[in-house]
Amino acid sequence: MALASVTSSLRRRGEQFREDAEKKRTASGWVLPKQTTTFTDPGSWSNVDSDVTPIEQRTWSTWTVLGFWFSDALNAQGWEGAASIIAVGLTWREALYCLIIGYSMVIIPLVLNGAIGAHLHVNFAVASRSSFGFYLSRAAVVVRMITALFWHAIQTYTGSTAMTQIIRAIWPSYLNIANQLPASAGITSQQMCSHVLFWSIQFPFLLIPPHKLRWFFVFKTVVVLVTSVAMIIYLCVQAGGAGDIWAQEATVSGSAKNWLILSSMSSITGSWMTMGTNIPDFTRYLKKSRGVYWQALFMPFIASLIGIFGIVAASAGRVLYGMYIWDPVQMAAQWDGPSGRCGAFFVGLSWVVAQIGTNISANVISCSNDMTTLFPKYINLRRGAIITTIIGGWVMVPWKIISSAASLLTFMGSLAIFLAPISAIIGADYWVVKKRHIDIPSLYRRRGIYRYQGGVNWRAAVAFLISVTPNIPGMIHAVTPSLSVGTIQHVYDISFLWGFTSGFVIYCALNYFWPATETLLDCTISEETVIVDGVAVYNDGLKRPLGGDEKMEANFSSAAISRV
Repeated sequence: MALASVTSSLRRRGEQFREDAEKKRTASGWVLPKQTTTFTDPGSWSNVDSDVTPIEQRTWSTWTVLGFWFSDALNAQGWEGAASIIAVGLTWREALYCLIIGYSMVIIPLVLNGAIGAHLHVNFAVASRSSFGFYLSRAAVVVRMITALFWHAIQTYTGSTAMTQIIRAIWPSYLNIANQLPASAGITSQQMCSHVLFWSIQFPFLLIPPHKLRWFFVFKTVVVLVTSVAMIIYLCVQAGGAGDIWAQEATVSGSAKNWLILSSMSSITGSWMTMGTNIPDFTRYLKKSRGVYWQALFMPFIASLIGIFGIVAASAGRVLYGMYIWDPVQMAAQWDGPSGRCGAFFVGLSWVVAQIGTNISANVISCSNDMTTLFPKYINLRRGAIITTIIGGWVMVPWKIISSAASLLTFMGSLAIFLAPISAIIGADYWVVKKRHIDIPSLYRRRGIYRYQGGVNWRAAVAFLISVTPNIPGMIHAVTPSLSVGTIQHVYDISFLWGFTSGFVIYCALNYFWPATETLLDCTISEETVIVDGVAVYNDGLKRPLGGDEKMEANFSSAAISRV
């Protein structure tokens, strides 16, 4: 017995030694050390950043969500939101209608999909497995990830133009730096300096864990909102009013005007479909789910307000400078003299903060979550943020995207035709098909109930293709206007309405006639359990007596899951 005990002890020590050696080996280089996660298959690689959000990280409140939306909406692109609508021949009235209705339509996917993160506390990439299947969901994740990379590039370079205003306000000669770069570079030496400075200042903020960002969102809200209001007041006082844009007449009429209005609404909505798709990446940090529903009240107001600021500022600016200037940073560039440069400094500072906040909330966190789920062996949230900002800030050469690739920008806007059905399918699956009953542990398992056939849910694939296909000709025409595609291009004018509605309805219909019965549950399974003498032993090691509903849930979990 003594010899057996010693042998057993030595064997355990040997196994522990090998495990420690394996951890040290994998921790070196690019491979992350294996981490103990809640639900991942034994032996498979994962990391805790893709795991269900632990209770101590659920720090967001309704006020945090309010700050988050202010953070996301208060950016240069939101300020210029009405510019493109007025530029195509509509008036400020149509622009205002399009802003309000367009942003209100965004609320549908934001609430439907935001509730998934708030209820299940999983990110978008994991949640999408319930509807698309374990492997097909990766296609949806890649589409969202590519969109985030492009918009991170654009937002980063926009922030560098605001950095220029900060520096030139202190040292006016900064604008006179001699250019040492060739014309083919697409950027001057001075602009490159601003880009390097902004990227360097932004970088440490991108490394802050999402659950610790709530105070940054509040800070950005106060700084940008106060500066924006002050800028509007200053321009209107200097111009003796809000200008004459209010008397401008539409330059189009009839059916052409109607299609332009519909297209503008869809464009406004489409620009926010990135958030409508991956909103679970943020709502997973909510303490209570009601914060998801409050956003339906204040998000359209916040987003529309910043667009109205842009209209007023551009109208007053035309009186002062003889032209409409839609970019707030370019507006500040017109201000000279000591007082003017002081104002330019604070405008530049506020928009630097604005672009950093938007990059964090709309691009980096979502892209990092996607990378973490796709490559858990090599990437966690911190590494994902670093990779995102290096690719977006440098590899993709953002200054060339903005300055010389109008067709590429149009293409990026058109990615909403892919994101609308993705968000619709995820929302329909959770609310209608699954009736909010999800086996959370199975979302992490290759051979769980959400494997479907070979990791692909054909119902989601069919619904996606039917939704996207009619929009392809219109997208081609938008990118290459010289190519005529006929009247089918008008489907693209209502790309969100068609993509979201058709994806939602078709997915529900396919599941009604051909249900995946193995995925339909009577309750949500949130923890792994086994039943021992009427007591549930949960995966955290605690024992709790079971009530009626809890006993049903535990029995479902015990039947579906083999690992504890």
